[in-house]
Amino acid sequence: MADGTIFHGHAFGDTRPHNIEGEVCFNTSLTGYQEILTDPSYAGQIVTMTYPLIGNYGANDVDMESRGVFAHGFVVRELARRESNHRSTGHLHAWLAERGITGLTGIDTRALTRKLRTTGAMNGVLSTSPAPDAELVEMARQSPGLVGRNLVKDVTIQDPMPWTDGLGRWAPLQGGDAETSPNHNVVTIDCGAKLNILRNLVNSGFQTSVVPFDTPPERILALKPDGVFVSNGPGDPSAVPEAIDTVRQLCGQVPLFGICLGHQLLALALGAETYKLKFGHRGGNQPVQNVHTRKVEITSQNHGFAVATESLEARGGETTHLNLNDQTLEGFRHTDLPIFAVQYHPEASPGPHDARYLFDCFGAMMASGRSPSGAQMDEAQRRRNKVHA
Repeated sequence: MADGTIFHGHAFGDTRPHNIEGEVCFNTSLTGYQEILTDPSYAGQIVTMTYPLIGNYGANDVDMESRGVFAHGFVVRELARRESNHRSTGHLHAWLAERGITGLTGIDTRALTRKLRTTGAMNGVLSTSPAPDAELVEMARQSPGLVGRNLVKDVTIQDPMPWTDGLGRWAPLQGGDAETSPNHNVVTIDCGAKLNILRNLVNSGFQTSVVPFDTPPERILALKPDGVFVSNGPGDPSAVPEAIDTVRQLCGQVPLFGICLGHQLLALALGAETYKLKFGHRGGNQPVQNVHTRKVEITSQNHGFAVATESLEARGGETTHLNLNDQTLEGFRHTDLPIFAVQYHPEASPGPHDARYLFDCFGAMMASGRSPSGAQMDEAQRRRNKVHA
């Protein structure tokens, strides 16, 4: 660790001699380690799981949230010796080894987590090399970290393409035509989009195309979208000026909905400010309150930055959701423009359906041209709950 702390354990996955740099973070989820490892938002990070036993249900080809593993490294207290699940196609160790990702097991993850909570996010080095500890500590100190780094360019798609169904099949993009489409035509700006977000857009009845993060606004508008979705992604939102500029030019021209990094990019495009959290929010049990209804949603989150509430409200933003742990901003709508966003992940199924109504709100916003009010969000949530009941 950059402060000189050293943990010795056993390597798994890719155990070849090498060093991995990254910001060390922790995730409090009890399950979902494969989804965490394949979430592009973890690019540049070494993920520590606080739950003590990891790997007991193995790995498979279905629970991928992207085309590969984007976390730089993985740290657990105890790696399960054997996996047991009818969906498993192999052990987590072999699955990580095949993808060149190194894990560390057998360390005191509680001590590591407490350190990160006390001192804040910290850079570290995960090493299987014979290098001296002092050399590795210095390497951690010199690691660039996440602030000011554009990590989105490393995870975005390279060419525009449509999301043809909910199973992850892609096809060459032919161009959009909202007038002949039976559904709302949505263009997703890919800053590191999770596959389940795209599945939810399709399952909500939207025709969905995906474009790289630096796609000019005129090319997006040429696809004739009824709405534009700004996806999740890794790192510092202020380090992605291309996406901020695109979103800024789209404001007022087309309805906009953002999740996680997309929430931050929309706020920055409106002229608000963002800041780095001490140790971030990462887990599947974060309580978020709808300020209009006072209802609490149990949410999945993964972010290390947040939007400064006062700076957003000074530019037409209105708070819709708050984090009950630390009162940070979790959602907003614009009072004049068709824009709304949430910091958490409504597609990630904690609850398990507490926040799926937000995709319905997106459809309503595309139909009406106005951002959803608190009362409209409440009604959408009631309808969605009746469907799942």
